[in-house]
Amino acid sequence: MIDTGRLQPIVLHGSNISYFTGKMENYFRVRDIPYELRSMQFPGDRKKLEKALGLMQMPALQLGDGRWMTDTTKIIQWFEASYPQNGLVPDDPVQRFVCLLLEDWADEWWWRPAMHYRWHYPEGAHFASRHLAAELMPHVPVPGAIKRLMLRIRQRGGYTTGDGITTKSVAGVEDLFLRLLGQLQAIFSDRPFVFGDRPSLADIALSGPFFRHFALDPVPLEIIRQRAPAVLEWVARLWNSRMDQCTGEWLQGIPDDLGPLLDDIGNGYLPYVCANVDAVAAGNSRFDVEVGGVAYRHARYSRYRVWCLQELRSHYLALPAQAQAGVRELLEKHACWEPLWRHQSLPLLPGQEQGLPFRGDTKMIGVNE
Repeated sequence: MIDTGRLQPIVLHGSNISYFTGKMENYFRVRDIPYELRSMQFPGDRKKLEKALGLMQMPALQLGDGRWMTDTTKIIQWFEASYPQNGLVPDDPVQRFVCLLLEDWADEWWWRPAMHYRWHYPEGAHFASRHLAAELMPHVPVPGAIKRLMLRIRQRGGYTTGDGITTKSVAGVEDLFLRLLGQLQAIFSDRPFVFGDRPSLADIALSGPFFRHFALDPVPLEIIRQRAPAVLEWVARLWNSRMDQCTGEWLQGIPDDLGPLLDDIGNGYLPYVCANVDAVAAGNSRFDVEVGGVAYRHARYSRYRVWCLQELRSHYLALPAQAQAGVRELLEKHACWEPLWRHQSLPLLPGQEQGLPFRGDTKMIGVNE
C-alpha cells in the first residue's frame, strides 16, 4: 500500500455508476491508495464545487488537507509524479506517449457511445435514471417519477441526441462499439493487460467507458457477454489488481494488435477533434462532421478538447529526439500524424487549464454553459 498518510482522508465525490468516477476508482485500487467514495448530492454540491474548483463536474476529489482536485487525467498525473514507485506509466517514451494518447481517446471519444447505450434504450434509461435519482437527488422535493424524467431529458439532450447522434447515426455509433469489442477481445485473449502482464495507464483509461458503463448497463453488457468475454474478464481483473503485487512485465515496444486502435484514432477521433477546433475558432457552439463513416449533426463544441489536443502535442514535443522519430513514424502509419498537427495554432483561452488539477476553466463539452 502506498503511504499517502499526509493526504488522508482522500474522499472521491461522484457516483458509483459514473464513467470518470469509475476510472478514478480503478486507478486508486490498482495503486492501492485508500479512498472513500461519497455520492454527490444535488443541487447542494454544485455551488460548493464551483467555488472550490471553478466548475462543477464529476468526480471531484478532496484531500485531507482540504484541497480539492478535478480532471481525472491531471489528478492521475499528479499522483503518479508524487508516488512514482510501481507507477502506471511506462518508462519507455514511445509506450508512454501511446498510453497518453489512448487515455485521451478513451476519455473523449468513448463517452458518447457509452452515454448512448445508457440513455437510448429503455432498459438502460430505466436502470440509470432510477439509480441516479436515488443516489444523487434523494432530498430533491419532487416525486421520483419526475426526477427520473428530468434525468432522461437532461442526459439525452446534453450527451446523446443533443451531441450529434441522430436516428441515422445510431447504427454507425453502435458499429464503432462492436469493432472496439473485436479489437479488445483479440488483445485480452492474448495477454491480461494492454501492454502485457501488468496494468498501465492505458488500462485505467479504458476502464472509464467499460467499468461503469459498457460492462454495467444492461444492453452493452449482454453484447460483451456474447461477443467479447475476454473483455469482461479484463474488467474484473483490473479491478482486482494491485501494482505492488504484480510480478509480470510490460512488453517491449508497441504491440501490433494496438494498430487497429490507433487506426480508429487517426480516422475517427482526431479528425473529429479537428472539426471541433474549427467550430471553436469560428465561435460556433454546434457543428456537423462525418468521420469514420458516422455523421454527427449539431454536435456540441468543446473548448476542453482543444486543450486536450494541445496536451497531446506537448507530450510529443517533450519526447527525446529519437523517441520523437519513432512516435512520428507510428502516428504516420496509422493516419494520426496529420490531424494531430493540422491546425497551426489552436483557439485556446488565455492560461486555459493551467490551474489543473486544483482548478479548471472548461468542462468536457459545452452543456449547461
